[in-house]
Amino acid sequence: MKVCDLPYRRVSEEEIREGIGKVLSRIREAKSADEILQAREEYLALLLEYQTNSALAYMRYSVNTVDEFYVAENAYYDEIGPMVQNAGVQYAAALLDSPFREELEEKLSPVLFQSMEVERKAVSEAILEDMVEENRLVRQYSDLMSGMEFSFRGETLPRAMLMKYARSEDRAVRRECYAVLGRGLESHRQELDGIFDRLVHVRDRMAKKMGYRNFVELGYYRMGRLCYDEEKVRIFRENILRDVVPAVSALRKENAARLGISDYHLYDDGIIIPGGDPKPCGKEAIFRAAKEMYHAMGAETGAFIDRMLENEAFDVDARKNKWGGGYCTDFPKFRQPFILANFNGTAGDVDVVTHEAGHALNSWLIADNRFALELGCGGMETAETHSMSMEFFAWPYMEKFFGAEADKYRYMHALDAFSFLPYGTAVDAFQHQVYENPDMTPAERNAAWLKLEGQFRPHISMEGIPYIEEGTRWQYQMHIYETPFYYIDYCLAQTAAFCFLLASREDYDGAFSRYLRLSRQGGEKLWTDLLEEAGFPSPFAPGALKELAGRVQMLLEELRADS
Repeated sequence: MKVCDLPYRRVSEEEIREGIGKVLSRIREAKSADEILQAREEYLALLLEYQTNSALAYMRYSVNTVDEFYVAENAYYDEIGPMVQNAGVQYAAALLDSPFREELEEKLSPVLFQSMEVERKAVSEAILEDMVEENRLVRQYSDLMSGMEFSFRGETLPRAMLMKYARSEDRAVRRECYAVLGRGLESHRQELDGIFDRLVHVRDRMAKKMGYRNFVELGYYRMGRLCYDEEKVRIFRENILRDVVPAVSALRKENAARLGISDYHLYDDGIIIPGGDPKPCGKEAIFRAAKEMYHAMGAETGAFIDRMLENEAFDVDARKNKWGGGYCTDFPKFRQPFILANFNGTAGDVDVVTHEAGHALNSWLIADNRFALELGCGGMETAETHSMSMEFFAWPYMEKFFGAEADKYRYMHALDAFSFLPYGTAVDAFQHQVYENPDMTPAERNAAWLKLEGQFRPHISMEGIPYIEEGTRWQYQMHIYETPFYYIDYCLAQTAAFCFLLASREDYDGAFSRYLRLSRQGGEKLWTDLLEEAGFPSPFAPGALKELAGRVQMLLEELRADS
């Protein structure tokens, strides 16, 4: 069935309350573990309906943020979402505190119970109203960003389309693009500062109500992290600073010299190849190439892309009032993934059918897993490992997308991915500072961002770019507003993806087989265990990234010679 035809219905608050009430009663009155497992099936049926319909409502809102019906439906799920989360915690607590817990863990999964323990630490009835307020503020930010338009050289453009000019081979065009972006954001300064300030304080208030020292502690629980904590992330950030930042800065400076640039600015960061970055074939050709690629990878991936295309499970056209980012979601009742993006004619368009399709393939592979509804694909670091690794497994097929410029794309892609590690880690460090110091003023937050830029991206200058030179680059990184502490998951996953890339260049079939095995297991194994099974080291030990950084740097030097 085509995605546009998938039936939607509102799952009522009464339905949730009544359903969870019955499930809880059955669990608490159960005389055996088997009776609890029967009650679990009722809970999963309820969860299936809620997850499917709330995802449909959000998808249809995000493709048109002024559609009155789905604006209201999405707002409704934002309002009842905290109650549903709390109902899930009550369900988890009933299993965790059951006298049959040991038998249940044996029949289900220890990882499932670990996840429930963390879930119980993330939500409380005491913060439900605050969670509703947080959802409203996030929606305000999303509406603000999706509704922004920028005047550029006679055109009125949403931000996604404006940013295609950030990759222009003409430096004057790039500089002008960022100036327009900065002035446009500055016209919304009060809203951007105000929404974020309120988000920081409501999140801090929730943490304090639950007895945590600040939102950092609560934020980690909300991310559902099972195999690493704040201290391990701190070590990872130190590894990036020590071993990746110097390598990236050296590579970017060398590359800037190839471009004839001596004063490296933010508006130069989007261009890598002298004469202009490679441009992909157009929209229709990208999808034809993607179909050929996934069929060449194997029968399983071929069946996956056929289903996505037949069911029109992509929305990739940039337009006003469409959410400005990209994502993959799924509608579990229909076993159907969906991808939203904003094509703008740059190489990023190809990333949609590699990165986002990596998420979608995983959703398709785990649809029948025992714990798909409860554990999904695992933590977000696991989810991003699926997507970022797929970007690299697509490398042998890049001629289909870029023709004679495929080698240039591979170099650009690898350097972009390597350069992302310091930036993404700076985002994480910024969020730690913000939530450890919730009363920072907007000016203090901007100063903190500028200082981190100097530490993690010392080769880049913001000088001369209106508004952004004040330290406001973070304001259009949507994750900072919408999903705090998510961004480090991209960085962790990027290190795993580089491991898969290096392995694939030695034995593609073997590496791809290990990748599919990792993806199929979903959330049933911890990320660090999945890495070990794939033959890769954990990135959390001091100095763990030194060898990887060196190998990636050597690979980039080899690719530069080819490009």
